[in-house]
Amino acid sequence: MTQTIGFIGLGVLGSAIIKNLVAAGFKVIGCDIAEPARQKALQLGISVVSMPDELITQTDVVFTCLPHAAALHEVLHGKHGILSIEIKDQIIIDLSTLSIADKTSFEKACLSSGRLPVDCPVSGNRIMALNKKLTAFFSGQEQLFDQCKPILDCTCSEAHYVGAFGNGTKVKLCGNILNLVHNTVAAEAMVLAMKSGLDPSMFHKVISGSGSSSAMFEVRGGLMVDEDYQRESMNLSVPLKDARIISEHAASLHCPIPLYQTALQSYHAAAAQGLMDQDAAVVCKVMERAANHTRSST
Repeated sequence: MTQTIGFIGLGVLGSAIIKNLVAAGFKVIGCDIAEPARQKALQLGISVVSMPDELITQTDVVFTCLPHAAALHEVLHGKHGILSIEIKDQIIIDLSTLSIADKTSFEKACLSSGRLPVDCPVSGNRIMALNKKLTAFFSGQEQLFDQCKPILDCTCSEAHYVGAFGNGTKVKLCGNILNLVHNTVAAEAMVLAMKSGLDPSMFHKVISGSGSSSAMFEVRGGLMVDEDYQRESMNLSVPLKDARIISEHAASLHCPIPLYQTALQSYHAAAAQGLMDQDAAVVCKVMERAANHTRSST
């Protein structure tokens, strides 16, 4: 019997994940408050509803993929919230990147209604999701991981069980430090290479795969070479939102993160220059301006 999946949040990342679920043969019912998102999702071959409580009784597993805590709270507790209907042992998997406190509130609310909560943020962007290259950090009851892994495998190259509920978010926040720092350093190296008279394409090619490389250099470095900052990926609003969560989490533990805070300034500079809607690789453009470097048109 085909498993039916509820998916709440049909935005940039959610819609990419849904495409893979449909291709794998799952029946999906999607929900989003935005009419344009629902219309786009219909084209993927799924059923759509406008309110969360409309899908909750029709689904075996429910995913939430939302931009902020207020949206998740509304999905759970709002007038049409999913917890208004009692369904025992239904698995609710939250993919969102939120604070530990917000995740704890989610866990308590689900448990109080008889649901089985899972904290499972993913690492990657829309492009990686479409290519089934996301990494999932699954935290919660371990037996649920075995049940849910076949679903995650449809859109993830790696899905890891990382322990008790909340550990997924902790892993994601720490991983995002590496993501942002590596991206900033990739831009820094790229700009210095160009300013030194090196061809950016050649530099990217010879460093990729070497001991000096990183996943960020190889993926976003290619965007920097091509000045391709309009790709359908995560724009700067996402890492800047996550930065607030990371900074508050580190501060609550009195844990210094000086390299991250320094690297973050290039993102703030990009936002100040009106580049918020572009891919994070655009920090290369910011650094080129700072270095007074203009690329050759040839």
